[in-house]
Amino acid sequence: MRYPAWKYILIVVILIISTLYALPSLYPDEPAVQISGAKAGTVIDQSVIQKAEQILKNENISSHDNTFSKNAALLRLNSSEAQLKAKVALTDGLGENYTVALNLAPTTPEWLQKIGAKPMKLGLDLRGGVHFLLEVDMDKAIAQRMETSETDLRREFRDNKIKFNSLSLNNNAITVQFANNDDRANAMDFLRRNGNKYTQQAIATDTGSTLKLTYSDATKQEIQSYALNQNLTTLRNRINELGVAEALVQSQGSNRIVVELPGVQDTAEAKRVLGRTANLEFRLVSDLNDQYIDPYTGKLNGQSLPPGTEAFAYQALDSGREILLNRNRILTGERVQNAASGFSQDSGGAEVNITLDSAGGKLMADATRNAVGKRMAILFIENKQKVSTVTDPVTGVQTEVRTPYAESVVLSAPNIQAVLGAQFRITGMSSPQEAAELALMLRAGALAAPMYFVEERVVGPSLGQENIDKGVLSTQVGFILVALWMVVFFRLFGLIADFALVINLAMILTVMSWIGASLTLPGIAGIVITIGMAVDANVLICERIREEIRWGASPKQAIIAGYDRAYNTIFDSNLTTFLVAFILFAIGTGPIKGFAVTLMIGIVCSMFTAITVTRAIIQLIYGKKRNLKKLSI
Repeated sequence: MRYPAWKYILIVVILIISTLYALPSLYPDEPAVQISGAKAGTVIDQSVIQKAEQILKNENISSHDNTFSKNAALLRLNSSEAQLKAKVALTDGLGENYTVALNLAPTTPEWLQKIGAKPMKLGLDLRGGVHFLLEVDMDKAIAQRMETSETDLRREFRDNKIKFNSLSLNNNAITVQFANNDDRANAMDFLRRNGNKYTQQAIATDTGSTLKLTYSDATKQEIQSYALNQNLTTLRNRINELGVAEALVQSQGSNRIVVELPGVQDTAEAKRVLGRTANLEFRLVSDLNDQYIDPYTGKLNGQSLPPGTEAFAYQALDSGREILLNRNRILTGERVQNAASGFSQDSGGAEVNITLDSAGGKLMADATRNAVGKRMAILFIENKQKVSTVTDPVTGVQTEVRTPYAESVVLSAPNIQAVLGAQFRITGMSSPQEAAELALMLRAGALAAPMYFVEERVVGPSLGQENIDKGVLSTQVGFILVALWMVVFFRLFGLIADFALVINLAMILTVMSWIGASLTLPGIAGIVITIGMAVDANVLICERIREEIRWGASPKQAIIAGYDRAYNTIFDSNLTTFLVAFILFAIGTGPIKGFAVTLMIGIVCSMFTAITVTRAIIQLIYGKKRNLKKLSI
C-alpha cells in the first residue's frame, strides 16, 4: 500500500489553494456607484472624487471608503436606496463628460485581493444585475442605407452607360434628372432587372424627365430587420469582448433590445461601450480645402461650402480647426474585418491597425489608385443622445426628453504615399485607451443603426434573498443527509468520503471564481447533484472493498483491489455524464448553461477528491499497520 509522496504534496497544495480562493465567497459585495469618463481618454483623479462627495453631501447621502483606480472612481454606499439616489444626483451634478453607473464593490479583505482571490459571481436570478433597454433608430438606418444607395446608383449608371444629367438625395428620396424620356425609361428598366428595391415615380418637369426613387415597403422592412439583427450580433460581440458571463441580449418588439448583465464589476465601461454607436468613414480631403479653410484660424473663411463637400472638426490639430472633405465615402467601418490597437514605430503614439475584407480592400485600392499624393481622412462618427428634463407648466409632471445628435471628428488625414490595400493603420489617436476602445468596437462589428438608452435600472433577484437562502439550505440539507448516510453505512470510510466532499465543494467555488462563471439558481441544483455523484464513486469503491473481503482477500489487498477495479466503472460513468453536461452547455442558453457549468466542474473535481484524496487518507490510516485484521467499513 505504498502511495507516492508527490500525490500527498499535490493534495496539500490543492487543499490550501481551494481554501484561500473559496474564502472570498463568504464576503458579500456592497452597493456602489462608479464614475468614469464619457470618453476613454478622460482622466479621473482625486478631484473628481472630492466633487462627487460634495454633491452627495448636499443631498444628505453618505458614502465611505471612496477610491479611484484604473481611471474610474468608486463610491461605496450603505444601501440600494442610497445607491439609486446617488446615481441620479451625480449624473445631474457631474454633467455629460462623466458616466455614472451602478456597481457592486467587493468587501474581500485586502490580503486575499493581493493574491487574486475574488468572490464567485452570482447570476441575475440570485443577485440581480443591470438592465438596459436600447432603442434602434430605424429612420437613421434607412437614411444611412439610402446614402449608400445614392453612391452605388451613380456608379452603376455610369458603369452600364445609362445617361443622366444629375442625381441627388433629399428626404430619403433619390431624384434623377434625365435629358429625355428614353433615357429615363432605360434607367427604370435597368432598376427593375436589378433587384427592383425602389418604388419608381416618373415626374414630368420643365427641365426634362425626372425619376424619383424611394425604398419599397419590402425593402424598408428588410433594412429594419437587418438593423435589429446586426445590432443584436454586435452587442453580443461587444459583451464577449468585455468578458461578461451569461449575459442576456434579446430583441423586444421591432426596434428595441434588452441587455441584462449579471455579475458585472464595471458597469460604467459596459454602458459606454454598449451605448456608443461609432463608425468610421474613409474620405478624400477636398482639393479645395486650402482655398476654403483659413490657414491661420483653421476655420471656414466665410464662404458657403462648395457642392459635394462637408466640413468637420479636425482632432489631430489644435482645438477648433476644421477640414474640408468630399461628401462621397470610399468605404465605412462595415468593411473592417479585424482591428487591433498598438503604438506607432515612427512617432510612438497610439494607433489602430485595420484589416479590411476582400471587398473593402478592392474599394480602397480603386479609390487610392488615382489619389497618390492626396490626403485621405479617417472620419470618426459617434451618434449620441442629449437627455433633458421638461416640466409641464400645468401639471408639474417631469418628462424626460431625448434628443439624438451626431458628433463627427476627423482622427487623422495623412498623405496617400502608395496605393492602399486591405491592411493599413490609423494614427493620431489621443490616448492608448481611446485606441483600444475604437479597436474593440470595430472588431466587434459595426452597428447597422444608432441605438439610444431608453431605460437603465437595477434588476433585483427574481425571488429576492429567499432564492439564495433556499438554494443554500437545499445544498446544506443535501450535504448533511449524504454525509450521515455515508457514515452510517460505511463508518470510517464514509467519514473520509465526507471530508473529500468538503474539499470538492471548495474546489468548485475556486474554479468558478477563476473562470468568472456566474452561479445561478439552476447552478445550485447542479452543485446539489454533484454532491450525490461525488460520493457515488466512494460508494462503488467501498462496496468493491467489501466484496473483496468476502471473497477472502486481506484488508490491504481489498483496499488496493477496491480502488483499482472500481476505477474503470467510475471513469466511464463520470465521462458519460460530463459529455451530456457539455452538450447542454453547447446548445443550451441561460439557466441551462448555468446548470451545465457547475455539473461539469463538479464532475472533474469529484474524480480527484473521490479517488485521489480518499486513497491518500486511507493510506495514512492503514498503510503502516502490519497486522491489519479489520477495516471500519
